[in-house]
Amino acid sequence: MPDRKITIEFNDRIVRMFMAAGIIWGAVGMLAGVLIASQLNFWPLNFETSWLTFGRLRPLHTNAVIFALVGNMMFAGIYYSTQRLVKARLASDFLSNLHFWGWQLIIVAAAVTLPLGFTRGKEYAELIWPINIAVVVIWVVFAVNFFWTLARRNEPSLYVAIWFYIATIVTVAMLYIVNHLSLPTGPLHSYPLFGGVQDGLVQWWYGHNAVAFFLTTPILGIMYYFVPKAAGRPVYSYKLSVIHFWSLVFIYIWAGPHHLLNTALPNWLQMLGMTFSLMLWAPSWGGMLNGLLTLRGAWHKLRTDPVLKFFAAGVTFYGMATFEGPLLSIKSVNALGHYTDWIIGHVHGGALGWNGFMAAGMFYWLAPRLWNKPLFSQGLANFHFWIGLVGILFYMGAMWVSGITQGLNLNATTEGGTVLVYPNFLETLNNIRPMMFARVVGGGLYLLGWLLMGYNIIRTVAGADAVNGTMEVFVEAPRPEDRLGVGGTLFSPPFLFSALGILCAIAWMFGGGALSLIGLFATILCVIIAFVHYEARMKKWGSWYDKLLVNCAPFTVLTFLAVAIGGLIQIVPSALLNRAKNVEDRLQVPYTPLQLAGRDIYVREGCYNCHSQMIRTLVPDVIRYGDYSRLGESIYDHPYQWGSRRTGPDLARVGGKYNHMWHFKHMYDPREVSGGDDNSLWRGSNMPRYTWLYTRDTDVAALPSKINVLRTLGVPYPEWTPREIQASVEADSAKILAELQAQGGTIEPTREIIALIAYLQQLGKSEIVKK
Repeated sequence: MPDRKITIEFNDRIVRMFMAAGIIWGAVGMLAGVLIASQLNFWPLNFETSWLTFGRLRPLHTNAVIFALVGNMMFAGIYYSTQRLVKARLASDFLSNLHFWGWQLIIVAAAVTLPLGFTRGKEYAELIWPINIAVVVIWVVFAVNFFWTLARRNEPSLYVAIWFYIATIVTVAMLYIVNHLSLPTGPLHSYPLFGGVQDGLVQWWYGHNAVAFFLTTPILGIMYYFVPKAAGRPVYSYKLSVIHFWSLVFIYIWAGPHHLLNTALPNWLQMLGMTFSLMLWAPSWGGMLNGLLTLRGAWHKLRTDPVLKFFAAGVTFYGMATFEGPLLSIKSVNALGHYTDWIIGHVHGGALGWNGFMAAGMFYWLAPRLWNKPLFSQGLANFHFWIGLVGILFYMGAMWVSGITQGLNLNATTEGGTVLVYPNFLETLNNIRPMMFARVVGGGLYLLGWLLMGYNIIRTVAGADAVNGTMEVFVEAPRPEDRLGVGGTLFSPPFLFSALGILCAIAWMFGGGALSLIGLFATILCVIIAFVHYEARMKKWGSWYDKLLVNCAPFTVLTFLAVAIGGLIQIVPSALLNRAKNVEDRLQVPYTPLQLAGRDIYVREGCYNCHSQMIRTLVPDVIRYGDYSRLGESIYDHPYQWGSRRTGPDLARVGGKYNHMWHFKHMYDPREVSGGDDNSLWRGSNMPRYTWLYTRDTDVAALPSKINVLRTLGVPYPEWTPREIQASVEADSAKILAELQAQGGTIEPTREIIALIAYLQQLGKSEIVKK
């Protein structure tokens, strides 16, 4: 094909659509956040309505911010920048529109099902199986459209932003599919394929890397495109971007276990997660510095340009969050911060400070270009920046103080470490009430700034004509000698040294005795030889990488290998650990049919959002809640319920601690039995009233299908008939009802509260395993 010149009109209509959706859903997600933060301060704001409780709305808030706000923002930025970086229009308008409308329908489905209690009970992975299938389908549509566009590109080499987009597409697909593997029990319910510790490990392998590859890598790609555009400066360092990309995608995937420190997770996995989390400091800050130093020579523009203000602050918040994350992964620091508001502040620093500010900066930059009209008000945009900045700093500061205070309170002991200073959990809750209210104020200010942006952009586009960008491109004839095939990729010094170094490091970290020592010396030797070879053949290494960037297929394969190896090393051994024969000294007793029904009610109401079921190997935890948790005690839990936040006490050993009547009264009005001297609106328990549990019947008809699925997953249930299951439910309900009646309570035995009591009273009961 001869050289020629063509004019390309980009598909910017899809960018405008995703941008508008991101602004709208962002407001919805933030409004839900302000509401649930208010519910934690004033329990009547749950409105005694099942679908408006904190436990059901909290997943709606997190999914709205992650998948609706950041998802739509990400797609807008990727579609806009990719077309210009590869000098080609998006491959298919049909796929682009299918992607947009399919994604919005998924969001609507989530917004309907989550408040109604249809959930998988796993953080950031609550969506039920039909919606998950839709997510996978639409993600494939996005991937096909993206890679098809790359195949039609008129720019031979892939720019750094494209690298991060490729990493996002392949890694999110891998993470989402593995973590959402489930067996359906009905049209709207399923049980995860994994259970117990393996489910916890897979969950946080997904959860941590959803932060990495949905909330970080695509936004870094957007940073590498839009910050230089807004500043009018080239990226500070191309070499630093290469190091940043490959070190980040390789190291990040290993860090998930740091969410399970000081728990029953095997110690080698805890140390693995902590080690790689600390290693993340280097690539993360390398990316931050590359972004900020791109602004050299343009800092004076920050005084007047709101776009650069948002970008500079967003990249700074990225640096703060990626400093704080590794800090919290240190076991001693994690012992203080985990299960507290400190983690909430950390997460929001990334979501609102990094993602939210980058989104705002990108939207302000895009609007005038997509509608060919100046921004309505620069002053209003600058005001948005300052009110948003004050809001997020107020929020994070409140959560830091709240989290550290609660951590210190819960861990405080006296009498030589044998007596708790604050034995009543409510004491610690009441001590952080002012800070919990302060975050409502901070979140409200941030939401106000977002609404101002929406108004500013509406006024900008009002009466304007939408325009699509165009570019005149000189298309060169392809040169096969510039492309790198599979052989040239796999049998090149950079790849061989990298692969050998990783294998030696794995032998060092996971081998025993002599193998570990050999692995250590081999790793050091491999690094030294690779460095010497690089210094001697630097141009050939650079030439190899330049050719790699001309062919996206080998590049994509190498990216997938870099992220897949960490997951395999973590998950495969855990599959062997999560077996009854491998437990320590205790083995979980499978739930009776009534207890299983109660557990599903517990998951439906989102109780895991406030209560953990994991007593850590820390003295204050053991004094407060009982003996530390063992792996075998949750081996049959699908999904696991270890939790990540304690707005209420741990429930791992609550079974038998109180009588049936206590639970009966507690679920109807927690303030009646919560204890403490002051049960006022401000000072007492902040738990909602679950009055509907006393009027709704337990879904016994669904139990045969659920039990059959759990039996398939390895739970040792006998082959019960539906009649036997019904008889078991009736017998257990009668026992609970008899005790309630003896204590002055009365209710129909078919009500959901009976099943929930049965489940709660089973927690902590296991059989001793003799070896």
